[in-house]
Amino acid sequence: MVREQYTTATEGTHIERPENRYVYKIGIYGWRKRCLYLFVLLLLIILVVNLALTIWILKVMWFSPTGMGHLRVTKDGLRLEGESEFLFPLYAKEIHSRVDSSLLLQSTQNVTVNARNSEGEVTGRLKVGPKMVEVQSQQFQINSNNGKPLFTVDEKEVVVGTDKLRVTGPEGALFEHSVETPLVRADPFQDLRLESPTRSLSMDAPRGVRIQAPAGKIEALSQMDIVFHSSDGMLVLDAETVCLPKLVQGTWGPSGSSQRLYEICVCPDGKLYLSVAGVGTTCQENSHICL
Repeated sequence: MVREQYTTATEGTHIERPENRYVYKIGIYGWRKRCLYLFVLLLLIILVVNLALTIWILKVMWFSPTGMGHLRVTKDGLRLEGESEFLFPLYAKEIHSRVDSSLLLQSTQNVTVNARNSEGEVTGRLKVGPKMVEVQSQQFQINSNNGKPLFTVDEKEVVVGTDKLRVTGPEGALFEHSVETPLVRADPFQDLRLESPTRSLSMDAPRGVRIQAPAGKIEALSQMDIVFHSSDGMLVLDAETVCLPKLVQGTWGPSGSSQRLYEICVCPDGKLYLSVAGVGTTCQENSHICL
């Protein structure tokens, strides 16, 4: 510590000042100075390296005032050019491609699109996997370009809104329950076949059922009975020839043996059988067939 002394004296008095015995040098000298210069040089090297790395990262990642690489920031959102890979879930309100290109989503496992409500619960899900496409929603609907529903599915029913539903598989279409349609038709020059292998087949309509084959025949095969029932009307067989080849035939009588003419007889239960025609009816003679 340096202490300063102040001396007062009257005017005209001469006082000798003491000589400076100690000289103080201000600064850093010796090994401390060399260490300081070395530290400053090391900081400059680190600063230059950091600046070079920053410039290199900006150059490699293609940073620009409008975005990074193929990613551009616009007023409408983010614009991504080329192919991109997302390692974690992507959350977005809208994803669409450019006007002149299509949108492609692909994954090595599956592609899943979820819709969530305000509470974070999944309300709809579309999952495209390696073996199947799964849709989880209250209703699934496919619309045309003008907004017309083409295909609608919910828990109660499946609605096809097109004018025609065409099944091209070799085995046809399999329905476990009823089908409601105004028309069932085969392709031109193809056969139409309605079959129930283990159960019954029923066709109902409030205003009538029409079966038509303009260029072919109609054939009905059954293991058990084929029943035609009309509650308020009659059964009409309108054809040039009505052929019943397997009707039971009665015994031949002497009057009809040469002409081979028969008459059709009906049992009380509706069973038909043939009886050899005679001058009068011969159904009573062969009525034992009804027993």
